[in-house]
Amino acid sequence: MKDDALPSPVFSPILSDLAKNGISHGYFTREGGVSEGIYRGLNVGLGSNDERSHVVENRQRVAAFFDAAPEKLATVHQVHSPTAIVVDETYNGARAEADALVTMTPGLVIGVLSADCGPVLFADPSAGVIGAAHAGWKGALGGVLESTIDAMVSLGAGRENIIASLGPSISRRSYEVGAEFVERFLERDASYTSFFTPSARDGHAMFDLPALTIKRLTDAGVTAENLDLCTYADEARFFSYRRTTHRNEPDYGRQISAISIREA
Repeated sequence: MKDDALPSPVFSPILSDLAKNGISHGYFTREGGVSEGIYRGLNVGLGSNDERSHVVENRQRVAAFFDAAPEKLATVHQVHSPTAIVVDETYNGARAEADALVTMTPGLVIGVLSADCGPVLFADPSAGVIGAAHAGWKGALGGVLESTIDAMVSLGAGRENIIASLGPSISRRSYEVGAEFVERFLERDASYTSFFTPSARDGHAMFDLPALTIKRLTDAGVTAENLDLCTYADEARFFSYRRTTHRNEPDYGRQISAISIREA
């Protein structure tokens, strides 16, 4: 049955303070969508096998939350890369292969999709520059957060003025990994051992992706917060790729996190 409720996003305390600067944002949950079955709720994943009409309607609802036309909702074809792109008033709906977007164009809504990976929203209220990044372990380790910050600086943002907030993502208590995964990180930086704690299973560890994300952000010189919301544990509100794989389900939905500068 279709859901006639409105989307009900989660908000960042530090980004909410920027409403006075004309910056709106939301980490959207499953609530307020029309998808059914395993996609129940506000699935916005064009790459999912959900009915396309449902996904389109869900995306329209997200755009409407920002009082924007559907074509003003800009997203990318996410590939777990370090690539951040700048979008402006010429945006035509094309979904470039990238994992972050940056803009200073009022009225454009930029968003990233997730289902365990970390959605990070950025803003420099002084410069009027915003960003959105999709940071799973590959993106966080590969530099997508730093690429987003660099792209914002290229538009006039001041690194010291940028605020970043990590939204709903998989938590350490739900993210078990194998020895090869751990080794990949320690080869990059031995200090990354702090992001792993012993698992109940021999040869495995629990990985703290949010802690890695926050460290990368603060090391890059920006103010950062973690909303500490676990997608895996909270099935009522969030889609989770890992939860889906553990259940051997055929597919999964994606939630969106988005930010916009209101038009004057």
